[in-house]
Amino acid sequence: MATPDTASAAPSLLDRLTGANLQQYVVYVGFIAIFIFFAVVLRDSGFLTQRNLVNIILQTAPVTIMAIGLVFALSAGEIDLSIGSTVAVSALCAAMAMAAMPQVALPVGIAAGLGAGLAVGFVNGALVAWLRLPSFLVTLATMGLIAGVARSLTQLRSIPVTDPMFTGIFGSGAVFGIPSLVIWTIAAIAIGHFAFRQTRFGAHVLATGDNARAAMVTGIKVPRIRLAVFLISGAMAGLAGLLYSGRLQAAKYTLGETDLMTVIAAVIVGGTLLNGGKGSIIGALVGSLMMGMLNNGLILMGLSVSDQMIVRGLIILVAVAVSLRETAR
Repeated sequence: MATPDTASAAPSLLDRLTGANLQQYVVYVGFIAIFIFFAVVLRDSGFLTQRNLVNIILQTAPVTIMAIGLVFALSAGEIDLSIGSTVAVSALCAAMAMAAMPQVALPVGIAAGLGAGLAVGFVNGALVAWLRLPSFLVTLATMGLIAGVARSLTQLRSIPVTDPMFTGIFGSGAVFGIPSLVIWTIAAIAIGHFAFRQTRFGAHVLATGDNARAAMVTGIKVPRIRLAVFLISGAMAGLAGLLYSGRLQAAKYTLGETDLMTVIAAVIVGGTLLNGGKGSIIGALVGSLMMGMLNNGLILMGLSVSDQMIVRGLIILVAVAVSLRETAR
């Protein structure tokens, strides 16, 4: 016979098993389910070939890099809608700098690309942290502003990236058979995960997103944290721009413009809460790979771009519903 203590303990255990734990692993379950679905449906269309699977990873690399920055921003209770436009500006700045100074193309290109991303992140962070403007409105405005700047920089023309060392490091190169894009992704995930989970800064980011006022009472410099997460987001978008330009060997104003929804979906599906206070770098990686696999599978199935956008939108709706449901617990 169950005692009152055991009876009251049973719902608690059930809640733990059916609540947060399942939500925590939903991205992994979803990843496996989608993989099995496409493996069965597209078994004769080349989905499971090594070339196609590697191509998914390579195409997903810039999105994964951007997702890392967005995890920091969302976990601090903010959002960065300008990452896609920042990718284009960073890539164009890098390509233009290398074309202007081909003798020192590599360092100049890296400095220009990352510098542009950091500059955008600083502007966003300063407006949010010091002027206390809503990050949604600030980054929505800078998204349009930067998109216009990207278009005016080259009058809608593409700029070739021909420096072999740059394209090797950020695009087509490999180390011991491992593509450089994979190496960049692994390095960014490792550093991001360590900073997010194992450092005081990561704890302060989560505390700020959970309750900014309480964080300030405990001595956390909330404005500095907000500025820092936007700098990280801008830097990651800048790095993504370098990866795009290195892989495609060209920079264009359209780079990254369709990535925002994919990045948001990857981050939210990966377990980061929209309201802040919780995030996962590893979850964002799996979510990014899942979105890349989904796009690849839908293309192999012959779906149009509009149909792909509909599917991604539905995934975001489901992820947001799960995220807000957990917040309300």
